[in-house]
Amino acid sequence: MPRPSLRTRSRKRHLLRLPGGRVTTHFKRETVNVLRCSRCGGILHGSPRLIPSKLGKLSASEKKIKRMFGGILCHRCLRGALRSSVQSG
Repeated sequence: MPRPSLRTRSRKRHLLRLPGGRVTTHFKRETVNVLRCSRCGGILHGSPRLIPSKLGKLSASEKKIKRMFGGILCHRCLRGALRSSVQSG
């Protein structure tokens, strides 16, 4: 019986033949969704698409986007927000 974290049908099963001739089941990791802009729903570029255990091994500069609202707004929405804030006063 697989461990409790693998007892879900959302994990892909992969049959693997071992050197002794036995066939066993390996469970593939679930994929991480692409980060999206909170305003328009577009894809955020520059942020890694990794599972949390791999994300923790990256340096801070590899995890974050350095501009304002990096990781929240895409570059197009940020440009529009900055323009509207400058025009309004």
